[in-house]
Amino acid sequence: MAINLFKNINDTFSLSLPADEKLENHIRQVRKAAYSFVNPTPPSNPSLIAVSKEVGQLLGLSEEDLQSDAFLEMFSGSSVHTGTKPYAMCYGGHQFGQWAGQLGDGRAINLAEVVQNDQRWALQIKGAGLTPYSRSADGLAVLRSSIREYLCSEAMHHLGVPTTRALSLVLTGDEVLRDIMYDGNSAYEKGAIVCRVSPSFVRFGNFQMFAAQRDHENLRKLADYTIQYFYPELGTPSKDAYIAFFKAVVERTLAMIIHWQRVGFVHGVMNTDNMSILGLTIDYGPYGWLEDYDPNWTPNTTDRQTRRYRFGHQPQVALWNLAQLANALYPLVEEQEPFVEILEGYKTSYSGRYYDMMSAKLGIEFQDASDIKLIQELVDTLQLTETDMTIFFRRLTDYSTATIYSDDKVLDHIKEAFYAPQELQGDVLESWYSWIKKYLDRLKMEKVSDEERRSNMNMINPKYVLRNYMAQLAIEKAEEGNYDLLSEIYQLLLNPYEEQPENEKWFTRRPDWARHKVGSSMLSCSS
Repeated sequence: MAINLFKNINDTFSLSLPADEKLENHIRQVRKAAYSFVNPTPPSNPSLIAVSKEVGQLLGLSEEDLQSDAFLEMFSGSSVHTGTKPYAMCYGGHQFGQWAGQLGDGRAINLAEVVQNDQRWALQIKGAGLTPYSRSADGLAVLRSSIREYLCSEAMHHLGVPTTRALSLVLTGDEVLRDIMYDGNSAYEKGAIVCRVSPSFVRFGNFQMFAAQRDHENLRKLADYTIQYFYPELGTPSKDAYIAFFKAVVERTLAMIIHWQRVGFVHGVMNTDNMSILGLTIDYGPYGWLEDYDPNWTPNTTDRQTRRYRFGHQPQVALWNLAQLANALYPLVEEQEPFVEILEGYKTSYSGRYYDMMSAKLGIEFQDASDIKLIQELVDTLQLTETDMTIFFRRLTDYSTATIYSDDKVLDHIKEAFYAPQELQGDVLESWYSWIKKYLDRLKMEKVSDEERRSNMNMINPKYVLRNYMAQLAIEKAEEGNYDLLSEIYQLLLNPYEEQPENEKWFTRRPDWARHKVGSSMLSCSS
């Protein structure tokens, strides 16, 4: 079937950078190439089960387009759009701190780039079959992981977190064999394909691959391409431009991490091949949201021993990953000092931005060391007993500077955040009393009214996030062929800062049944 869905296709990556000379689709090491041409593997019986009208509009697609046969043909990988040549990117990366060599798009295939309203969007489908970078895998994806990516991409966007987007979710009609917990218990699951949308899918690992191969010519071409299309304000390529480029990537990455810490998001697999050169959250695998506030928590079972990618360590990992990008870009500059200086600046900037962000969550304007102490004491107090991060910060807005709280009432506003209220006794209770009283005293120093403060806090502290168990409930229903809950949760997450009284059932602590349930508290990289 000839597909002519888009009139605004404008490919740049594949036209600006070198292609793999081999056209056969077999697993191999690729050199002197940024990508390999490869067509998706058509699924047996595709059906569209979810689509984002909002993302469709960004691409210039009408609601009629989104429901058309051509749309399903293209985004299921059944047919290729007229005038395009799909490809898989070549990149490397550090995985859990170790250089892993060539990785690449093992099951992601880039379909095309479109330009709409002067904004470039790359379209990539995940789970559409083998590529030269599939290694020992099958290039497919299951419904379980595809739902998680679809929901989380859009949830993060509406939380205000820099992220790739999700356009569509397609059931392939094929079954895929997966060992969900890597324990030898493989089972067949429904196959699915999600379409990711982003200005670019270039990663730190794209630069690392050329640097590792000592292919400085193509390293320079990649840097020049990225600057031309995504950092044009940096001007013509030069040493100064490459340094400014690195600094801009550092700043964008830092901004992304601050947002992660603000909403309690844990990526789970912060390998350098999962780091966007645009500072976007990319590759939604075994991610999770903090339920009870625990800086040492990671949702990824693969990382349970070292907890490298735990919530509280994400800022340091981002810095380490940026240092690897600096190493990759070094041949273009041949000076170490500028990179060192920028990386040192990250540490200082992070500290300042973190305390500004935490102050905003508390409804105060950061002033001095006493505010740092107040924030640090809160972080410690939150860990004395299981305290739901999302509920705690949302309910903190309810305190009033005009009210005098007695000891037996001072915790009433936040009591629903506690998973084990019976633990609120002795030193734990005293610590909470002490912190709340200090907080109330600090609020009285603010010049804004309680009403204005509450409004400001409710714009930075979400009421609804994609809790791990919510995604799992949607998955279980979808696996039965019922997509109502998937749609309900998707709609809920479009307005995470609104009260939505009709959806109050989702503003609650993690249920006990989800505490140790696979998919709700424990996740693997199996997808």
